Amino acid sequence: MIKNTLFLFCLITGLTWNSALAQTTAPKVATAKATYTNPLKVQFGDPYVLRTKGMYYMYGTGAGANKGFSAYSSKDLVNWKPEGQVYFHDNKNGWSDPNASWGGAYWAPEVYEVKGKYYLFYSAQWKENPTKEVENFKIGVAVADKPTGPFVDLANKPVFDPGYPVIDANVFFDTNGKAYLYYSRAAYKHSVASEIADWAKQKGWFKEIEESWVYGVELKPDFSGVIGEPVLLLRPPVKLSDKQTEWESRSVTSKEVNRRWTEGSVTFKKDNTYYIMYSANYFGGQHYAVGYATSNSPLGPFKKAANNPVLQKNTAKGGTVTGTGHNSITYSPDGKEMFCVYHGRTTKTGDERVVFIDRMEVKDGVLKVYGPTTTPQKLPSGVKAASKE
Repeated sequence: MIKNTLFLFCLITGLTWNSALAQTTAPKVATAKATYTNPLKVQFGDPYVLRTKGMYYMYGTGAGANKGFSAYSSKDLVNWKPEGQVYFHDNKNGWSDPNASWGGAYWAPEVYEVKGKYYLFYSAQWKENPTKEVENFKIGVAVADKPTGPFVDLANKPVFDPGYPVIDANVFFDTNGKAYLYYSRAAYKHSVASEIADWAKQKGWFKEIEESWVYGVELKPDFSGVIGEPVLLLRPPVKLSDKQTEWESRSVTSKEVNRRWTEGSVTFKKDNTYYIMYSANYFGGQHYAVGYATSNSPLGPFKKAANNPVLQKNTAKGGTVTGTGHNSITYSPDGKEMFCVYHGRTTKTGDERVVFIDRMEVKDGVLKVYGPTTTPQKLPSGVKAASKE
């Protein structure tokens, strides 16, 4: 009990100290240009940004990593340096199956600094698969002494097994010291009755519609498992009259695929309100988009926002960006500006997922993302352009 209490005290102190440093002592960072332009020169899916010791580190799916994850580093959020592969599946505690579908499905890494250590949460195919499921995704956690690794799994098994495939881990550290794990139940073998499913069946498009849902559960302080049972937080709308149905069902209504997703969540707290951002629609298609919901509790109930979606393709307005989603959140070097970090596709990049950063804000309980942009944007506050010689 005493050890847990000390751990939680150090956790809160460390997070508070890091936040204070980001907002009060961050020096101005010089960069070459007065503006930046999306997309960045980073080919990641599911990008996640960690800020520590005056540096940013970005992790994501892909980018040439071999059965694991690679990282980039930056001083200014704009110019990124490859750091190479930081997690390898065959570390001494590796529990995944690199020969399973999707190359082992090493997806959506996120790294958190706690008490001087760095913890990487990620999804992969579990090698324990007696029924030979095609989608046997689970969530693991690995630890390193540096943000660039090498990360080694804490245990030779996933964090927990809820009895269904899970992806897209996100961890939220509340001000009371508790930590919560948010994840998406994969749509695999999860057909759900709804009015949109009935409608698609009547059209003769799909016999059934599978769905992915977002859950939350408290984490043990040492990340060795969970406390209590997972709570369902978000799912696609059931009724056609629901205002969220149109944008969250575009994968079905465009006949892309017989699935509706709720995934890629990220949770944060502002003014005693909990915000959870999430992505809907097919991650490989043009309709991938982001919405959010709010609650007075980290485990809900959450209410979806009236201004959803807050990030989506811009081709209907003459733009070139589609497939915007699976975002994380970070702040400018001086801590004054909030940024949405997400992946998307452009006419030029084709099927390749590339990273965008655009400003976002939360004001009077309303969240807005000012993107996607592909025109020159002001540098993040706290970054100054280098003087011309």
